Amino acid sequence: MPFLIKPLRDLQSWTDFLRRQDIPVARATIDAVAKMREREDDIAPAEIAAVVQTDPLMTLKVLAFAGQRRSARVVTDSETVMSSLVLMGISPFFRQFENLVSYEDVLADVPPALDGLKKVVDRAFDAARFALGFAVHRGDPDAEVIQEAALLHDFAEMLVWCHAPKLCLEIVQRQAADSTLRSSVAQREVLNVQFHELQRALMLGWRLPELVSHFTDHRQTASPRVRNVVLAVNIARHTQRGWDNAALPDDYIAIGELLHMSPLRAEGLVKELMGEPSLNEGG
Repeated sequence: MPFLIKPLRDLQSWTDFLRRQDIPVARATIDAVAKMREREDDIAPAEIAAVVQTDPLMTLKVLAFAGQRRSARVVTDSETVMSSLVLMGISPFFRQFENLVSYEDVLADVPPALDGLKKVVDRAFDAARFALGFAVHRGDPDAEVIQEAALLHDFAEMLVWCHAPKLCLEIVQRQAADSTLRSSVAQREVLNVQFHELQRALMLGWRLPELVSHFTDHRQTASPRVRNVVLAVNIARHTQRGWDNAALPDDYIAIGELLHMSPLRAEGLVKELMGEPSLNEGG
């Protein structure tokens, strides 16, 4: 798979390019799908969905395929991996996703880029865990969609790591050299586009579920569901290197406001969701 070594001209160029590329997935996902294929006649959609939802790029791949197959005349679209699989059918799923490519193989010759991608993937998984936990606490009936929205929140960055790894490494290097350089500025300088605008363009192009698109739209901050996703993504980002990030106290206050609990209890819930011991239990 040839890599981009120079930035594309603008948002439309990036969108067109990425929509033409295959979406690589985790090698563990490929192995799991292969094992499930061996018992295709006995597998249930829920078991496939459980595997797909552990991998943000496989989740993207399934939802994008479902979106492209769906008639433009359909008003109510499938909003989750599970519902997409039910509509797609088991055998068509295995036929469509028979020749998966792993991002470990794609980036095998660029180890620093593979490490960079894995950090984004790990963060997405943590964000999905937080988002689901917050949504369940709120009793939200769309908890599964909120979980998937958090999982997919940074998929554009993942795709650029896969297809333009050296450009992503340049962004990292620039920020390492200048601690005041904002991510959005570095992205614009290196790529001629920002990840968030590229993501929205790809969501439209692939016709991803409307609720997933809505829940990842930071402009809709009045929506508790959008705040649910944003706060989950923020806390995943701020805890990725440990529990001493200076932004965490503000995160706990915001989560407490969303879930109607004290910041101390919010901290306890966050650590509980991550399986971490908490000094604030019962707070």
